[in-house]
Amino acid sequence: MADTTATDAGHPCGTPAHAVLEIDLAAVVANWRSLCAVHGGLPTAGVLKADAYGTGARRVAVALHTAGCRHFFVAHLNEALDIRDLLPGAMLAVLNGLLPGAEADYLAHGIDPVLGSLPEIARWTALARHIGRPLPALLHIDTGMARLGLDPAEMRALSGDADLLRGLLPRYAMTHLSASETPADPANRAQLRRFDAACTGLPPMPRSLANSSGLYLGEDFRSDLARPGAALYGVNPTPGQPNPMRPVVHLRARVLQVRDVAQGETVGYNATWRASRPSRIATVGVGYADGWPRALSNRGAACFDGIPLPLVGRVSMDLSAYDVTDHPAIGPSDWLELIGPHRDVAQVAETAGTNAYEILTNLGRRYARVWRE
Repeated sequence: MADTTATDAGHPCGTPAHAVLEIDLAAVVANWRSLCAVHGGLPTAGVLKADAYGTGARRVAVALHTAGCRHFFVAHLNEALDIRDLLPGAMLAVLNGLLPGAEADYLAHGIDPVLGSLPEIARWTALARHIGRPLPALLHIDTGMARLGLDPAEMRALSGDADLLRGLLPRYAMTHLSASETPADPANRAQLRRFDAACTGLPPMPRSLANSSGLYLGEDFRSDLARPGAALYGVNPTPGQPNPMRPVVHLRARVLQVRDVAQGETVGYNATWRASRPSRIATVGVGYADGWPRALSNRGAACFDGIPLPLVGRVSMDLSAYDVTDHPAIGPSDWLELIGPHRDVAQVAETAGTNAYEILTNLGRRYARVWRE
């Protein structure tokens, strides 16, 4: 895959761009290898749901597969269908379960459902018996998240009737930790105990437990397969501590105009910001339609040569504005850093009152995207 980079003039691939989203694929691979090491060298998957957390699932899939990753997860069947051809010999599983009527698609494309209810198990094993061979799948056990997964009553039914799993070739039994980013939360140990107890009632099969932050909870949370997601893309799996992950995303926006604003004049919709002095305002072509949160209005910032520039006025659909009064050299066609080495995705998320997952997955389709090897 060729390295595509933006020129100094801001013309990625020869096309003028209002904003450029750079994704460092080498950093994704380095993060995966680091997480493999934390997992003690045990198998470690790549979670590619939501277009690989907004970074481009097809590009990330190839990079991780080339690096040796052989287990992948997505949320929806259509996400799996989009990348199946890029992952020869790899397990590809759909976390959100088996939709009625979709069984043939899973079978035809070699995609494994994550089965989280007795009806899903019944439909999948019925297909297996119909075609005369066992079919691979994962079993999702709910140990405290209360979203998807086999509940205690369903687990008791499975434990009491081995025939319910006839025709199933179990890849893994899995569960999902609800509070792994908070190591002291007693929910982590409680879920571990529930998972161990639930698995004792099943036929022997490999287990999958830790997500990104779960990998840092200690050896007790190691399993036959870890499932990191956000950490692959540079999100800190150890909040409150230095980030062990390499940054992956760099978002920069071109200044479209710079204008003088007199003291007392306002900027943006509904006059929510008023100049307390003669000011210079730089406008960039990034707004909430691009995933730049409206919640950053009058709170966010950009950076120029490492210097923070306050976001002023409301973020609109296509534009946001920054106070560059103290930096008069900034002019049209200069580039402001929105996410990058001086203002990472966690800082943006904290300012917006959300988490880094939401910022990454909302990054819009209008950016010129640049993948670096």
